[in-house]
Amino acid sequence: MVSAWQLVLAACFLMMLGGQEAAARQALATTHKSAPGATAAGATAATGSSFTLLRPADNGLVKSQPGQAGNVLSGSSAAEQFARRLSARSAVVVDARSGRLLFALNPDEPRQPASTIKVLTGLIALDSLRDSELVPTSRRAAGMPRSKIYLQQGSSYRAGDLINAVLLSSANDASVALAEKIAGSERAFARLMTGKARAMGANNTVLINSNGLTASGQQSTARDLALIFHHAMQHPEFARRIGTASAQTSFGRTLTSNNRALWQIKGSEGGKTGYTNAARRTYVGKFKRGNDEVLIALMGSNSMWDDVGHLVEHGFQQMGNSAAMAAAPVDPAFTRRVPVSGSVALTVLSDAAKSSL
Repeated sequence: MVSAWQLVLAACFLMMLGGQEAAARQALATTHKSAPGATAAGATAATGSSFTLLRPADNGLVKSQPGQAGNVLSGSSAAEQFARRLSARSAVVVDARSGRLLFALNPDEPRQPASTIKVLTGLIALDSLRDSELVPTSRRAAGMPRSKIYLQQGSSYRAGDLINAVLLSSANDASVALAEKIAGSERAFARLMTGKARAMGANNTVLINSNGLTASGQQSTARDLALIFHHAMQHPEFARRIGTASAQTSFGRTLTSNNRALWQIKGSEGGKTGYTNAARRTYVGKFKRGNDEVLIALMGSNSMWDDVGHLVEHGFQQMGNSAAMAAAPVDPAFTRRVPVSGSVALTVLSDAAKSSL
């Protein structure tokens, strides 16, 4: 009697003989991540979860379509074992200098980004407002849920303090106050954010608000988050602020960064955390050791700091492996030069400009 496995193997053989390249590509590009701690492909028929490992020659197939899941796991069994250590549902590790994709797990799967999108809020605000400029607090801004710095309705605050509150303390109230000051409404500001993301090449990112609170239709991907952060770190003032562990406001408040990687993981140059019930934990950041620089981004994590540590160490290990570097595909979006400052807003919009958004 012919076994089921023999039938499967025969079918695959016939498919390849028939030259069905599209079907082969579909099989390679569509993958599923096992649950944390689950056994890997071939050994878990009972779980129904598996990894599809791409050979170095298949790296060109990594670009999955929005909404599809795709893995690039460098190095077969070792990479499979590494992926099973992660709780994140999607993640990327990128060589910041060359744009080589060192690891990717469902890199283009759209998910709620949570507060990682405040990278764009802070970046646009830095180019739109002077530090000393006063920003009023509306009832809506003051009423935002935590995380917040408890701005008082009707009071005005220095823009520099609010930008630090967004980037370090992930303040939702400060995000909305800045958005309303710059664009007239948070919804209009979100359209500026989406435009900024698209200008950077983050084409799978759509933003509905300024702070990352769960919103229908709001989405980004691990690849997009890494790309946005990569370009944001080329803005000197953004890089300085996001790499600061704490800052003092003009109204006597000490702001402490939520990015504990700054003091816990060697080489951290800055990063942004996020959390909502829908998004789970999200993170994007940059790390430098010697002449090597890696970007990491993860989404849908249950053990974020463990995942961050694993991804950072894996990235630097890959960069020390000449064979792995030679096999890693270059993502051209990371090598393209993008004007970071002033490409969306240089000054607070006029009333006429606000009404057109």
